[in-house]
Parts: sequence; structure tokens; C-alpha cells
Amino acid sequence: MPRDVEGILNRLWDNGHAAFLVGGGVRDALLGRPGKDWDIATDARPERILELFPAGRYENRFGTVTMGGVEVTTFRRDHVYGDHRRPDSVTFSDDIIEDLGRRDFTVNAIAWGRAGRGAEPAQPTWVDPTGGLQDLELRRLRAVGDPAARFEEDALRLLRAARLAAQLDFEIEASTRAQMAARADLARWVSNERVGAELRRMLAADPPSAGFRIMADAGLLGPLLPELTAQIGLPQTKATGHDLWEHSLATLDAAAQLDPANQRLRLAALLHDVGKPETFADGRFIGHDIEGARIAAQLLTRLAFPRGEVDGVAELIRRHMFSYERHWTNAAVRRFLRRVGSAVVEDLLTLREADNMGSGLPAGAGDLDQLRRRVRSELDAGVPLGLSQLAVDGRDLMAELGMPPGPAIGRLLDRLLDSVVADPTRNTRQRLLADARAWAREMVATR
Repeated sequence: MPRDVEGILNRLWDNGHAAFLVGGGVRDALLGRPGKDWDIATDARPERILELFPAGRYENRFGTVTMGGVEVTTFRRDHVYGDHRRPDSVTFSDDIIEDLGRRDFTVNAIAWGRAGRGAEPAQPTWVDPTGGLQDLELRRLRAVGDPAARFEEDALRLLRAARLAAQLDFEIEASTRAQMAARADLARWVSNERVGAELRRMLAADPPSAGFRIMADAGLLGPLLPELTAQIGLPQTKATGHDLWEHSLATLDAAAQLDPANQRLRLAALLHDVGKPETFADGRFIGHDIEGARIAAQLLTRLAFPRGEVDGVAELIRRHMFSYERHWTNAAVRRFLRRVGSAVVEDLLTLREADNMGSGLPAGAGDLDQLRRRVRSELDAGVPLGLSQLAVDGRDLMAELGMPPGPAIGRLLDRLLDSVVADPTRNTRQRLLADARAWAREMVATR
């Protein structure tokens, strides 16, 4: 455990209090995974915890004092979850076993520590009243006690079950899985922000499709992500036996293989065909890229993803149906780069590779390997692809031509950029000003 966590435990013990490590940190340590969340449960009341740790913060009614990244919570009982998310009230307890009995899954209800002064045993020991240690060995996710009651109490547990099973590569125990499906509609009580946070965590699993398969099987997609539910059963002429949903999941897993650290790419892969159900007609999906970008942006905005990430994913989806021919000139490659943008082109090519793999094709199908080489060659050459890379700017044109700021200057700059993309050697101040003078005379003559 981290030194600060050890220090908190020792101080509580030295002052006569029961204190135990609990929750995900214990679970992950036992699985040999790096621990992130370290929580401590104690018989000390919040006021007493603050006496011992004056720098702590007590900001809720659930008995939790926060110190840095460590939460220290008084043993408690929860009473009536009126909103299917949080208890309406809590009462404090002196019993670690009672505290563990209110938790979500047995693998999160394992404690390590010791009771207060004078209690036996005097040395730290394991407390596992719900069989979580055995479930860890069996790689099984099982609700504490009655799974129906656990999900009724807190609907977020439905999503956490899918996410944890995916992250840990665990099987969900049969009665827990059955009650997930029976109470799937409770997921509507979960805030969009929390759904988005769990979605992000599912995308980080290996493979990332695992959590979404569990959600689909449990009926959770409908209340939470109806845009994805619409893909189930929609036929595609892709990999044999794959409907649109299976194709999307296969593309997601392929994207994770190709670029493991790229979260934006995983989101785009999951949602790249989200516009197909809306555009399906006569076996075709005309305009699904444009519609998909719109739907994806709405979905991610609803789930409180940052605006920059929303825009980036939507742009990848909007552009993912590009076509390439081997006979393209270098100028055509540069026009492609200008159209899609140098900032997203690498992700766009990787998304197409993942789409190919999700369709049962080689990643480089459609001469993608050649296109990637040519794109990199142009980028390495530093060819101008944006207005900021021109040898002149709007102020230069206004001074040279005696024109005021306005749309005409913008049109001239765009035309100059088109000429430079076609022939980068034209990007000199003298040549561009001469072209601008000629084109400005044309504009006047055609009014």
C-alpha cells in the first residue's frame, strides 16, 4: 500500500480505533493489478477522524473524510435508497462485518486490518464475510447478498457490474446476471455524467467490446445508449454472420489493437456506423457518415464528454468514408490532406484500417498502406495545407490591393491556398501577391 495509506491506518490503530483497508484497492492488490483507489473503513466517527487528521475534508453526510486521494469512512448502515442511487439516510456502526454487508459485490467487500485497542486478533487480518476471496480465485463477480436488492438500492451498480466484469475478465454469477437483466430499466436513474464516466472506463478494458456485450445481453443499452441498440440485428454485407452491432464491436477491438492508447479512436470506432440505422433504405446506407457524425455528437454531448473530444470524434466519423485510388497525383494527396486536416489524418487512416478488420478484411485493404506512406511523405516535406502556412496573409493582401477586410479577401486567400496545394513551389510572397493582383482584377471585371 502507499505510505500515506499506511500512515493513516497506523494513526487510527495507535489511537485505539478499528481500521481496515476496503474496496477496489484491496481487490486490485489481490489480483496483482496496480491499485488506484485506496479506501479505509473505521469505527471512528467523522469528528474524531478530523481530530486525528485536521487537514481532512468532511463534505458529505455519509461519514467520509477525504485526505488527499484517500477516503476514510465510518462503518455505517444505509437506509432506503429513494432515488435508486444514494441512501436517504445512514447510521454509523461499530461493526466492520455490518459495513461490508452493504457493499455492491463480494470482491469489493474484502477488508484487511484490525479491530480497536484490546480486541483480538491484535495483528492485521482478513475479514471476508461474503466469500469475496473465493470469488477472486474463481474470477467471478457476484452481488453481496440479494442481487435484486443491491441493484434496487443503487442503479449505478448495473453499469459497474458490466464494467468490472470487462476490466477484470470475470464471469458474472448467474443470479447476479439474471437480476441485472430483470432490473435493467433502473439504469434510467443514473445521471448522464456517470454513464459517460463508466463508458470511458469500459472503452479502456481489454478487449473494449466486453463491457458493451454485457450491457447488450443485460438489456442496458436500451435505457442508456439507444443509439447503439438500433444496430442490433441490422444486416450488413461485411464479415459472415455479423450484423451492424457485431461489426461495430469488431471495429472497436481492432482499433484498440492498432493504437492501444488512443481513446478518441476507440470512441470513433464504436460509433463510426451509428448513422446507419437512420439512413438504411433498400439495403444501402447513403449519407450514414454525415448522419453518424450528428448522432455521435449528440450522444457524447449528452454524456458530458468534453467539447473538443466530441468534435474530434464527430469529425472522424464524418470523414471515414473517404476513397483512395492508386493513380492519385501528389497534388490529389495534398488536397485530401487539406480536406480532412493534418491533425486527424493519422487517426482517420487507422479508423479505416480498424473498419477493414471489423469487416473481415486485411487492415491495409484499399491500398491504405500506400496512402499512409504518401501522406507521411507530404507531411514530412512540410507542404502548406492551411492559410497560416501561406507566404502572405490577409493584411498583406489588403495593403497590396488597397482592399478593405471582408469576404473578398477570404476568397482570395482560399484561392491562393488551392494554388499552393496544387504546386507548393508557388508559395512565395512575390508569386502570391502577383496572383492576388490578377485574380482581384478578374473579380472586379466580373461584377
